[in-house]
Amino acid sequence: MMCRHIRFLGALTVIAAAAGTLAIVAGDAAAQAADGDGKIYRIANFPIEAKADNAVAAKKIAIADGQSAALRSLLKRIVPVSAYARLRQMAEVDAAQYVEGISVRGEQNSATEYFASLDFKFSADGVRDLLRQNGVPFIDNQAPQATLVPVVIGADGTLQSSAGSWNKIWTSLDVANALTPLSISDLRPTLHQDVLAGLAVGDDARGMRILSAEYGGSLVVVAVAEVDSAQQRLKVSVMGRDATGPINWSRAYRIYDGDSAYAMELGAVVTLGVLEGRWKAAQARRSGGIAAMTQPGSGVRVEVLFDGARNWYRMQSEISSLNGVRDFRVNAVSARSADVSMTYPGGGAGLANALARQGYQMTDSGGHWVLRQRF
Repeated sequence: MMCRHIRFLGALTVIAAAAGTLAIVAGDAAAQAADGDGKIYRIANFPIEAKADNAVAAKKIAIADGQSAALRSLLKRIVPVSAYARLRQMAEVDAAQYVEGISVRGEQNSATEYFASLDFKFSADGVRDLLRQNGVPFIDNQAPQATLVPVVIGADGTLQSSAGSWNKIWTSLDVANALTPLSISDLRPTLHQDVLAGLAVGDDARGMRILSAEYGGSLVVVAVAEVDSAQQRLKVSVMGRDATGPINWSRAYRIYDGDSAYAMELGAVVTLGVLEGRWKAAQARRSGGIAAMTQPGSGVRVEVLFDGARNWYRMQSEISSLNGVRDFRVNAVSARSADVSMTYPGGGAGLANALARQGYQMTDSGGHWVLRQRF
Protein backbone atom coordinates (compact mmCIF):
# COMPACT_ATOMS: atom_id res chain seq x y z
CA MET A 1 0.00 0.00 0.00
CA MET A 2 2.85 2.41 0.85
CA CYS A 3 4.47 2.09 -2.56
CA ARG A 4 1.14 2.61 -4.31
CA HIS A 5 0.51 5.82 -2.40
CA ILE A 6 3.92 7.08 -3.48
CA ARG A 7 2.98 6.33 -7.09
CA PHE A 8 -0.23 8.36 -6.68
CA LEU A 9 1.52 11.33 -5.17
CA GLY A 10 4.07 11.39 -7.95
CA ALA A 11 1.39 11.10 -10.63
CA LEU A 12 -0.84 13.74 -9.13
CA THR A 13 2.07 16.13 -8.73
CA VAL A 14 2.53 15.90 -12.52
CA ILE A 15 -1.56 15.33 -13.20
CA ALA A 16 -10.59 29.43 6.53
CA ALA A 17 -21.66 44.97 22.51
CA ALA A 18 -19.20 45.72 25.00
CA ALA A 19 -15.50 46.05 24.41
CA GLY A 20 -14.82 43.21 26.87
CA THR A 21 -17.28 40.93 25.11
CA LEU A 22 -15.79 41.83 21.76
CA ALA A 23 -12.36 40.84 22.98
CA ILE A 24 -13.69 37.41 23.95
CA VAL A 25 -15.38 36.95 20.56
CA ALA A 26 -12.25 38.01 18.70
CA GLY A 27 -10.19 35.61 20.80
CA ASP A 28 -12.55 32.72 20.00
CA ALA A 29 -12.34 33.51 16.29
CA ALA A 30 -8.56 33.58 16.45
CA ALA A 31 -8.50 30.23 18.24
CA GLN A 32 -10.78 28.69 15.63
CA ALA A 33 -8.60 30.07 12.84
CA ALA A 34 -5.49 28.65 14.47
CA ASP A 35 -7.16 25.25 14.78
CA GLY A 36 -8.11 25.39 11.10
CA ASP A 37 -4.53 26.24 10.16
CA GLY A 38 -3.35 23.22 12.12
CA LYS A 39 -5.45 20.94 9.94
CA ILE A 40 -5.04 22.50 6.52
CA TYR A 41 -1.27 22.83 6.82
CA ARG A 42 -0.75 19.28 8.07
CA ILE A 43 -0.02 16.40 5.68
CA ALA A 44 -0.65 13.22 7.61
CA ASN A 45 0.24 9.57 7.08
CA PHE A 46 2.59 10.47 4.22
CA PRO A 47 4.66 7.53 2.88
CA ILE A 48 8.36 8.00 2.14
CA GLU A 49 11.09 5.61 0.99
CA ALA A 50 14.66 5.73 -0.25
CA LYS A 51 17.63 3.49 -0.97
CA ALA A 52 21.29 4.41 -0.40
CA ASP A 53 24.63 2.92 0.60
CA ASN A 54 23.42 2.58 4.19
CA ALA A 55 20.25 3.01 6.25
CA VAL A 56 21.30 6.38 7.74
CA ALA A 57 21.86 7.91 4.31
CA ALA A 58 18.63 6.36 3.02
CA LYS A 59 16.66 7.93 5.89
CA LYS A 60 18.17 11.36 5.24
CA ILE A 61 17.29 11.16 1.55
CA ALA A 62 13.80 9.84 2.24
CA ILE A 63 12.96 12.65 4.65
CA ALA A 64 14.36 15.35 2.34
CA ASP A 65 12.44 13.99 -0.65
CA GLY A 66 9.36 13.45 1.53
CA GLN A 67 9.34 17.07 2.69
CA SER A 68 9.39 18.26 -0.90
CA ALA A 69 6.64 15.85 -1.98
CA ALA A 70 4.50 16.71 1.06
CA LEU A 71 4.82 20.43 0.34
CA ARG A 72 3.72 19.80 -3.24
CA SER A 73 0.69 17.92 -1.92
CA LEU A 74 -0.13 20.80 0.42
CA LEU A 75 0.12 23.36 -2.38
CA LYS A 76 -2.14 21.24 -4.60
CA ARG A 77 -4.57 21.09 -1.67
CA ILE A 78 -4.96 24.87 -1.28
CA VAL A 79 -4.24 26.28 -4.74
CA PRO A 80 -7.15 26.36 -7.25
CA VAL A 81 -6.72 23.88 -10.10
CA SER A 82 -6.81 26.72 -12.63
CA ALA A 83 -3.63 28.14 -11.02
CA TYR A 84 -1.64 24.87 -10.83
CA ALA A 85 0.59 25.97 -13.71
CA ARG A 86 1.90 28.82 -11.54
CA LEU A 87 3.34 26.30 -9.11
CA ARG A 88 6.04 25.38 -11.60
CA GLN A 89 7.95 28.54 -10.73
CA MET A 90 8.28 27.19 -7.18
CA ALA A 91 9.68 23.78 -8.15
CA GLU A 92 13.10 24.49 -6.61
CA VAL A 93 11.81 25.81 -3.27
CA ASP A 94 13.55 24.38 -0.19
CA ALA A 95 10.64 22.64 1.53
CA ALA A 96 12.57 22.16 4.78
CA GLN A 97 12.37 25.85 5.69
CA TYR A 98 8.56 25.63 5.78
CA VAL A 99 8.37 22.51 7.96
CA GLU A 100 7.44 23.17 11.61
CA GLY A 101 7.44 19.57 12.73
CA ILE A 102 7.62 15.92 11.71
CA SER A 103 6.16 12.97 13.58
CA VAL A 104 6.69 9.30 12.78
CA ARG A 105 3.72 6.95 12.52
CA GLY A 106 5.78 3.93 11.55
CA GLU A 107 9.13 3.12 10.02
CA GLN A 108 11.20 0.21 8.74
CA ASN A 109 14.69 -0.08 7.44
CA SER A 110 17.19 -2.57 6.09
CA ALA A 111 20.91 -2.19 5.58
CA THR A 112 20.35 0.07 2.55
CA GLU A 113 16.65 1.08 2.58
CA TYR A 114 14.34 3.21 4.68
CA PHE A 115 10.53 3.23 4.68
CA ALA A 116 8.26 5.35 6.88
CA SER A 117 4.88 6.96 7.24
CA LEU A 118 5.19 10.52 8.53
CA ASP A 119 3.07 13.51 9.51
CA PHE A 120 4.41 16.85 8.26
CA LYS A 121 3.28 20.13 9.88
CA PHE A 122 4.00 23.16 7.71
CA SER A 123 4.12 26.81 8.76
CA ALA A 124 0.82 28.41 7.72
CA ASP A 125 2.29 31.92 7.61
CA GLY A 126 5.40 30.74 5.81
CA VAL A 127 3.48 28.93 3.06
CA ARG A 128 1.07 31.84 2.66
CA ASP A 129 3.97 34.26 2.26
CA LEU A 130 5.59 31.95 -0.29
CA LEU A 131 2.44 31.86 -2.39
CA ARG A 132 1.84 35.60 -2.15
CA GLN A 133 5.44 36.37 -3.14
CA ASN A 134 4.94 34.27 -6.27
CA GLY A 135 1.49 35.66 -7.09
CA VAL A 136 -0.24 32.30 -6.58
CA PRO A 137 -3.84 32.38 -5.29
CA PHE A 138 -4.84 29.99 -2.53
CA ILE A 139 -7.85 28.92 -0.49
CA ASP A 140 -7.08 27.80 3.05
CA ASN A 141 -10.41 28.09 4.85
CA GLN A 142 -11.53 24.55 5.56
CA ALA A 143 -15.03 23.49 4.53
CA PRO A 144 -17.56 22.12 7.03
CA GLN A 145 -17.08 18.39 7.48
CA ALA A 146 -19.20 16.01 5.42
CA THR A 147 -19.90 12.31 5.93
CA LEU A 148 -18.69 9.99 3.17
CA VAL A 149 -20.16 6.51 2.84
CA PRO A 150 -18.02 4.09 0.75
CA VAL A 151 -20.24 1.59 -1.09
CA VAL A 152 -19.37 -1.29 -3.42
CA ILE A 153 -21.83 -2.59 -5.99
CA GLY A 154 -21.37 -6.32 -6.20
CA ALA A 155 -21.40 -8.49 -9.31
CA ASP A 156 -25.09 -9.22 -8.66
CA GLY A 157 -25.91 -5.50 -8.56
CA THR A 158 -26.54 -5.33 -4.81
CA LEU A 159 -25.01 -2.77 -2.46
CA GLN A 160 -22.31 -4.15 -0.25
CA SER A 161 -21.08 -2.69 3.00
CA SER A 162 -17.59 -1.55 2.08
CA ALA A 163 -15.81 -3.25 4.95
CA GLY A 164 -13.10 -4.36 2.56
CA SER A 165 -10.55 -2.55 0.43
CA TRP A 166 -12.72 0.40 -0.69
CA ASN A 167 -13.44 1.41 2.89
CA LYS A 168 -9.83 0.86 4.00
CA ILE A 169 -8.57 3.01 1.14
CA TRP A 170 -10.76 5.92 2.22
CA THR A 171 -9.78 5.62 5.87
CA SER A 172 -6.09 5.59 4.86
CA LEU A 173 -6.36 8.96 3.10
CA ASP A 174 -5.71 12.24 4.90
CA VAL A 175 -9.40 13.12 4.98
CA ALA A 176 -9.41 14.88 8.38
CA ASN A 177 -6.90 17.50 7.24
CA ALA A 178 -8.32 17.88 3.73
CA LEU A 179 -9.68 21.20 2.54
CA THR A 180 -13.02 19.38 2.48
CA PRO A 181 -12.75 17.18 5.60
CA LEU A 182 -14.62 13.91 5.67
CA SER A 183 -15.90 11.51 8.28
CA ILE A 184 -15.96 7.96 6.86
CA SER A 185 -19.05 5.98 7.82
CA ASP A 186 -20.25 2.46 7.02
CA LEU A 187 -23.22 1.67 4.80
CA ARG A 188 -26.44 1.37 6.81
CA PRO A 189 -28.57 -1.77 6.20
CA THR A 190 -31.57 0.45 5.51
CA LEU A 191 -29.98 2.03 2.43
CA HIS A 192 -30.79 0.27 -0.83
CA GLN A 193 -30.45 0.80 -4.55
CA ASP A 194 -33.60 2.95 -4.66
CA VAL A 195 -31.82 5.58 -2.53
CA LEU A 196 -28.95 5.73 -5.02
CA ALA A 197 -31.48 5.93 -7.83
CA GLY A 198 -33.11 8.88 -6.09
CA LEU A 199 -29.76 10.61 -5.66
CA ALA A 200 -28.90 10.03 -9.32
CA VAL A 201 -32.02 11.84 -10.57
CA GLY A 202 -32.09 14.51 -7.86
CA ASP A 203 -35.23 13.14 -6.18
CA ASP A 204 -34.83 14.47 -2.61
CA ALA A 205 -37.70 12.38 -1.22
CA ARG A 206 -36.07 9.12 -2.36
CA GLY A 207 -32.47 10.20 -2.05
CA MET A 208 -30.97 13.05 -0.05
CA ARG A 209 -33.73 13.24 2.55
CA ILE A 210 -33.27 9.56 3.45
CA LEU A 211 -29.49 9.86 3.42
CA SER A 212 -29.58 12.87 5.75
CA ALA A 213 -31.98 11.16 8.13
CA GLU A 214 -29.86 8.00 8.29
CA TYR A 215 -26.58 9.80 8.99
CA GLY A 216 -27.90 12.69 11.06
CA GLY A 217 -26.70 15.59 8.93
CA SER A 218 -27.31 17.52 5.73
CA LEU A 219 -23.79 16.99 4.32
CA VAL A 220 -23.54 13.36 3.24
CA VAL A 221 -22.08 11.85 0.08
CA VAL A 222 -22.00 8.26 -1.13
CA ALA A 223 -18.87 7.09 -2.97
CA VAL A 224 -19.85 4.07 -5.07
CA ALA A 225 -17.26 1.71 -6.57
CA GLU A 226 -18.33 -0.73 -9.26
CA VAL A 227 -15.89 -3.13 -10.90
CA ASP A 228 -16.57 -4.39 -14.41
CA SER A 229 -14.32 -7.45 -14.58
CA ALA A 230 -15.15 -8.21 -18.20
CA GLN A 231 -14.17 -4.72 -19.39
CA GLN A 232 -11.43 -4.30 -16.76
CA ARG A 233 -12.93 -0.99 -15.69
CA LEU A 234 -13.71 0.61 -12.36
CA LYS A 235 -16.51 3.16 -12.17
CA VAL A 236 -16.54 5.56 -9.21
CA SER A 237 -19.67 7.64 -8.61
CA VAL A 238 -20.16 10.32 -5.96
CA MET A 239 -23.69 11.44 -5.10
CA GLY A 240 -25.25 13.51 -2.33
CA ARG A 241 -24.42 16.91 -0.89
CA ASP A 242 -21.16 18.33 0.42
CA ALA A 243 -20.33 21.81 1.73
CA THR A 244 -20.30 23.19 -1.83
CA GLY A 245 -23.74 21.84 -2.72
CA PRO A 246 -25.37 18.88 -4.48
CA ILE A 247 -22.99 16.55 -6.34
CA ASN A 248 -23.57 13.81 -8.91
CA TRP A 249 -20.22 12.94 -10.49
CA SER A 250 -18.65 9.80 -11.90
CA ARG A 251 -15.47 8.68 -13.61
CA ALA A 252 -14.17 5.41 -15.02
CA TYR A 253 -10.66 4.02 -14.50
CA ARG A 254 -8.81 1.32 -16.39
CA ILE A 255 -7.83 -1.72 -14.31
CA TYR A 256 -4.32 -2.80 -15.29
CA ASP A 257 -3.13 -6.38 -14.80
CA GLY A 258 -6.25 -7.15 -12.77
CA ASP A 259 -5.13 -4.81 -9.99
CA SER A 260 -8.51 -3.37 -9.00
CA ALA A 261 -7.12 -2.24 -5.61
CA TYR A 262 -4.71 0.15 -7.33
CA ALA A 263 -7.52 1.53 -9.50
CA MET A 264 -9.63 2.03 -6.37
CA GLU A 265 -6.82 3.90 -4.64
CA LEU A 266 -6.45 6.20 -7.63
CA GLY A 267 -10.23 6.65 -7.77
CA ALA A 268 -10.40 7.67 -4.10
CA VAL A 269 -7.49 10.13 -4.42
CA VAL A 270 -9.02 11.76 -7.50
CA THR A 271 -12.46 11.90 -5.87
CA LEU A 272 -11.07 13.70 -2.82
CA GLY A 273 -9.36 16.13 -5.19
CA VAL A 274 -12.69 16.75 -6.96
CA LEU A 275 -14.41 17.58 -3.67
CA GLU A 276 -11.60 19.97 -2.75
CA GLY A 277 -11.63 21.49 -6.23
CA ARG A 278 -15.36 22.26 -5.99
CA TRP A 279 -14.85 24.01 -2.68
CA LYS A 280 -11.89 26.03 -3.98
CA ALA A 281 -13.84 27.14 -7.06
CA ALA A 282 -16.79 28.26 -4.93
CA GLN A 283 -14.57 30.13 -2.49
CA ALA A 284 -12.68 31.82 -5.34
CA ARG A 285 -15.98 33.10 -6.74
CA ARG A 286 -16.89 34.47 -3.31
CA SER A 287 -13.58 36.35 -3.26
CA GLY A 288 -14.12 37.93 -6.68
CA GLY A 289 -12.32 35.34 -8.81
CA ILE A 290 -8.73 34.23 -9.32
CA ALA A 291 -7.64 37.59 -10.76
CA ALA A 292 -8.87 39.48 -7.69
CA MET A 293 -7.18 37.00 -5.35
CA THR A 294 -3.76 37.52 -6.92
CA GLN A 295 -3.76 41.30 -6.51
CA PRO A 296 -1.37 42.67 -3.85
CA GLY A 297 -2.86 42.91 -0.36
CA SER A 298 -3.65 46.46 0.74
CA GLY A 299 -4.77 47.84 4.07
CA VAL A 300 -8.45 48.72 4.41
CA ARG A 301 -10.22 50.56 7.23
CA VAL A 302 -13.99 50.20 7.35
CA GLU A 303 -16.86 51.56 9.44
CA VAL A 304 -19.30 48.67 9.89
CA LEU A 305 -22.94 49.64 10.55
CA PHE A 306 -25.33 47.24 12.29
CA ASP A 307 -28.56 47.27 14.29
CA GLY A 308 -27.60 45.18 17.30
CA ALA A 309 -24.99 42.99 18.96
CA ARG A 310 -26.20 39.79 17.30
CA ASN A 311 -25.88 41.25 13.80
CA TRP A 312 -22.45 42.65 14.67
CA TYR A 313 -21.15 39.26 15.82
CA ARG A 314 -22.46 37.62 12.64
CA MET A 315 -21.04 40.33 10.37
CA GLN A 316 -17.69 40.23 12.18
CA SER A 317 -17.48 36.47 11.68
CA GLU A 318 -18.43 36.60 8.00
CA ILE A 319 -16.02 39.43 7.17
CA SER A 320 -13.04 38.08 9.10
CA SER A 321 -13.47 34.58 7.63
CA LEU A 322 -13.71 35.80 4.03
CA ASN A 323 -10.95 34.20 2.01
CA GLY A 324 -8.17 36.73 1.43
CA VAL A 325 -8.84 38.76 4.57
CA ARG A 326 -5.72 39.01 6.73
CA ASP A 327 -4.82 40.85 9.93
CA PHE A 328 -8.45 41.53 10.81
CA ARG A 329 -8.67 43.90 13.78
CA VAL A 330 -11.49 45.57 15.70
CA ASN A 331 -10.28 49.05 16.62
CA ALA A 332 -13.41 50.39 18.30
CA VAL A 333 -17.07 49.53 18.71
CA SER A 334 -20.27 51.31 19.77
CA ALA A 335 -23.91 50.32 19.98
CA ARG A 336 -24.49 50.69 16.20
CA SER A 337 -21.10 50.74 14.50
CA ALA A 338 -17.58 49.35 14.63
CA ASP A 339 -14.25 50.53 13.28
CA VAL A 340 -12.32 47.61 11.77
CA SER A 341 -9.17 47.23 9.71
CA MET A 342 -7.69 44.43 7.65
CA THR A 343 -5.57 43.61 4.62
CA TYR A 344 -7.27 42.42 1.41
CA PRO A 345 -6.14 41.80 -2.20
CA GLY A 346 -7.15 44.86 -4.23
CA GLY A 347 -7.75 46.96 -1.13
CA GLY A 348 -11.14 48.53 -0.47
CA ALA A 349 -12.44 48.11 -4.01
CA GLY A 350 -11.58 44.40 -4.02
CA LEU A 351 -13.18 43.90 -0.63
CA ALA A 352 -16.32 45.76 -1.72
CA ASN A 353 -16.70 43.47 -4.75
CA ALA A 354 -16.22 40.32 -2.67
CA LEU A 355 -18.66 41.40 0.04
CA ALA A 356 -21.27 42.40 -2.53
CA ARG A 357 -21.59 38.68 -3.33
CA GLN A 358 -22.41 38.12 0.33
CA GLY A 359 -25.25 40.65 0.40
CA TYR A 360 -23.27 43.61 1.73
CA GLN A 361 -23.00 47.17 0.44
CA MET A 362 -19.64 48.83 0.94
CA THR A 363 -19.25 52.42 -0.26
CA ASP A 364 -16.33 54.82 -0.46
CA SER A 365 -17.08 58.26 0.95
CA GLY A 366 -13.96 60.20 0.14
CA GLY A 367 -11.54 57.56 1.37
CA HIS A 368 -13.82 56.51 4.24
CA TRP A 369 -15.27 53.07 3.63
CA VAL A 370 -18.71 52.30 5.10
CA LEU A 371 -20.18 48.79 5.19
CA ARG A 372 -23.82 47.90 5.74
CA GLN A 373 -25.98 44.91 4.97
CA ARG A 374 -28.40 45.19 2.07
CA PHE A 375 -32.03 44.30 2.79
